Amino acid sequence: MAGLVAPWMVAAAVAAVLASWAFNALLHLVWRPYAVARSFRAQGVRGPDYSFFTGNLRDIKRLRAQGADVTLDVGDHDFIPMVQPHFRKWIALYGRTFVFWTGARPNVCLADVNVVKQVLSDRTGLYPKNRMNPHISRLLGKGLVLTDGDDWKRHRKVVHPAFNMDKLKMMTATMSDCALSMMSEWEAELAAKGGDVEVELSSQFEELTADVISHTAFGSSYREGKRVFLAQRELQFLAFSTIFNVQIPAFRYLPTRKNLRTWKVDRQVRGMLMAIIKARLAGKDAAGGGGYGNDLLGLMLEACAPEHGETPPTLSMDEIVDECKTFFFAGHDTTSHLLTWACFLLSTHPEWQRRLREEVRRECGDAVPTGDALNRLKLVNMFLLETLRLYGPASLIQRRASSDLELGGVRVPEGAILSIPIATIHRDKEVWGDDAGEFRPERFENGVARAAKHPNALLSFSSGPRACIGQNFAMIEAKAVVAMILQRFSLKLSPKYVHAPIDVLTLRPRHGLPMLLQRV
Repeated sequence: MAGLVAPWMVAAAVAAVLASWAFNALLHLVWRPYAVARSFRAQGVRGPDYSFFTGNLRDIKRLRAQGADVTLDVGDHDFIPMVQPHFRKWIALYGRTFVFWTGARPNVCLADVNVVKQVLSDRTGLYPKNRMNPHISRLLGKGLVLTDGDDWKRHRKVVHPAFNMDKLKMMTATMSDCALSMMSEWEAELAAKGGDVEVELSSQFEELTADVISHTAFGSSYREGKRVFLAQRELQFLAFSTIFNVQIPAFRYLPTRKNLRTWKVDRQVRGMLMAIIKARLAGKDAAGGGGYGNDLLGLMLEACAPEHGETPPTLSMDEIVDECKTFFFAGHDTTSHLLTWACFLLSTHPEWQRRLREEVRRECGDAVPTGDALNRLKLVNMFLLETLRLYGPASLIQRRASSDLELGGVRVPEGAILSIPIATIHRDKEVWGDDAGEFRPERFENGVARAAKHPNALLSFSSGPRACIGQNFAMIEAKAVVAMILQRFSLKLSPKYVHAPIDVLTLRPRHGLPMLLQRV
């Protein structure tokens, strides 16, 4: 009958769809991985064998599980078997450049500093950021960290002025005020108890750096932004829990328990950030149409609403929210861990604690350090650089090949992930010398460029045009806080401390940092 579809026609259509799906699956999950692996082998680049669908993810999970319960002596800085065991194993077997598989996607390890420089110094857009994991994109937003090309240039033009050195020096007073507030609580507890007092420093530093970024970038306080930070921490752990899973694009839209929770927390974060933004807009209106403020949020709002109506806004309101997400997370999480590991190393190297305290007293006396005084703290700077080398907040950088290209003499296919294992490179004896595993701040005595056999070997803030825009902010804040602690307290590691670094997108002590503080 006209208008009716015969059952055989429906069956044929379904069969055609299934056949097409099966062919594409065969192409993507079987033929292409083996073809790519064969191409790499022909060029002398080897790696672990590809396993159907999962690639080498099961091997990585197994190796990480073996190191999950390992603890180290406090003088042992080699946490690679716990954090990057697959890189340790496969570099030994296949060399500094090898291919492994995250699902059906080729992932090229780049542990050769010369090849790393080629990637990070590129200005042509050949190696964009890897945005395959949607959970990480939700955590950071499509802000300065994850954008590429013209979008990145547009975002950077707006954000960069907030981090020039003159503004950073002005922020030092705010950083010091936040630190004084934290330390006054320690002093009150010491006065009440006498002797020494145990403080869990890692959580204290998380609150401190959150307070600093709240004040300096958003004109608020940690108390006002606390719900944002707590929600972002949950997003961080949700994102990390998916790192070693096969990334199937369609799955990001399925209402799984993890997706539902991620969507809910992300909506909460965006809602809270919009409330902060609306409060700033209302404040401008109440002030009779004055400026939006001189901090990061003010600069972004100016860019969103330029004076001349005919000029298109540099940033949309959604982009401002994403940029806020980026800086609420990156602006406090990385610095808090730098402070945590710096204090751990101060407590385990009392001779350096003494030397740094003498320098602080010489340059700052008992006064709150100024920006100029912080610039004169050469030993403190060396100490922090060595802390970043051994315990940098980020242990891995990833980029993506935007097209078929040649990298370090090797042809790499479009879409391949390029993994740069920072923590592993920072312990490479061929780069840093035979003492690469030791804590030796004096290696930075003549500057970063001369600390290793390669001038671009320190990758804690990345390098090249996409180096972290907030690195000077982080270093000034860390110098100020360390100097103020040394002026007031001596640090001794608590017997309760367990040395077990863990990587949850950023490197942190698994069991916190309990520290015994004594008044100097």
